[in-house]
Amino acid sequence: MSERDDHGVAADREAGDDPRSKALRHATSAEREAADVPGLPNDTPRRDISRAAIIGAGTMGGGIAMCFANAGIPVTVIETEQGALAQGLNRVRGLYAGSAKRGSITEAERDARISRITGAVGLAHAAEADIVIEAAFEEMGVKRTIFSDLSRVAKPGAILATNTSYLDVDAIAAVTDRPQDVLGMHFFSPANVMRLVEVVRAEKTSPDALASALDLVRRLNKLPVAVGVCFGFVGNRILEKRSQAGERLLLEGALPHEIDAAVTEFGFRMGPFAMSDLAGLDIGWRSRKDFGGRAPVADSLAEMGRYGQKTGRGFYLYPDSARTGTRDPEVEALIGRIATEHGIARRSFTADEIVARLMYPMVNEGARILEEGIAARPGDIDTIWINGYNWPAWRGGPMYWADQIGLDRIATDLFQFAAATGDDTLKPAPLLARLAAEGGCFS
Repeated sequence: MSERDDHGVAADREAGDDPRSKALRHATSAEREAADVPGLPNDTPRRDISRAAIIGAGTMGGGIAMCFANAGIPVTVIETEQGALAQGLNRVRGLYAGSAKRGSITEAERDARISRITGAVGLAHAAEADIVIEAAFEEMGVKRTIFSDLSRVAKPGAILATNTSYLDVDAIAAVTDRPQDVLGMHFFSPANVMRLVEVVRAEKTSPDALASALDLVRRLNKLPVAVGVCFGFVGNRILEKRSQAGERLLLEGALPHEIDAAVTEFGFRMGPFAMSDLAGLDIGWRSRKDFGGRAPVADSLAEMGRYGQKTGRGFYLYPDSARTGTRDPEVEALIGRIATEHGIARRSFTADEIVARLMYPMVNEGARILEEGIAARPGDIDTIWINGYNWPAWRGGPMYWADQIGLDRIATDLFQFAAATGDDTLKPAPLLARLAAEGGCFS
């Protein structure tokens, strides 16, 4: 073997031992394993799906319709009135026009995809669909009304799916006379771009409906991960813990730009507060009002009409429609006032402290999700967070990352966080505490 070959082997061996390489291999393996759904044999019958209907022509509904059109499946987009329908279809045509202009699809392909999408007013137009996906307003009363009506309108054997991002799919299924046909298909925004779909198996979802939905997601060139029913499923349930931790950090002394910097240094493309400004602070604010939650800083900003980029002011300022925010002394003063009102003494935080305070509660919630059987395996949680929430793949996902940090260290710090804040929900989940005591890991 030549000296050059020797060096090549050594380099390959070194690359194989590199923590980033190991994490990326784990991410690839976890994604592959997610296709194996416990209790769902490979020979489970599938339903034929050759035509779809989407309820709602908003951003999500239009994006989901594009997924079907892109995969060659005809789809009907349904709205309650003509104006909303026209607006939604125009948005879809504009997205396709942009793709053709950039050269990512040909003009012929643009026209073919647009031709597969038809619009209609009224649920009666869902009667011929093999799958109906509801993408209406995120309010339980609205969704239950739609599914009650679909129960009468949809043809026998049609799959009835909700795109809800956190509502109870069992409660939605309960208003139908065919709960075996009901499941969740949580697409991520923008649906025509994002790869992940959480496929939510409700209590009475039949095996063939679940298997058919999982296969359909793959036909749409998406990545399905099967999850169970709980508030927020896997991804948003864990995200809620990060959001709560971020609010607490603000009140205790960390500023938005410091938290965002620590998170982007960790490997995320955006920090949580820049992301909130991009998504719109009004979305989380309305959700918390619906469910009795409170985020003192974010809600105060929303109450001031500071919704983020779309209003030019959120956690940051966006002068002249800038895409990148700048610090706002008014926000930083507001945070200080709220902390004083709550009797919270403020201090500075290092980037490592910020990461621990944000990420350890996420890992802890992941442990609870595993205990409850909402996710089948730690790798499913990692797959969801890498593909739906921009967790850096080279860190392998939150559960893999926790194993590298050491569960004993995480459990110890969580006990300290709980004691310092008086929040018992920060105490280690039983699974995490047991693994930490045994010197074990999630994998």
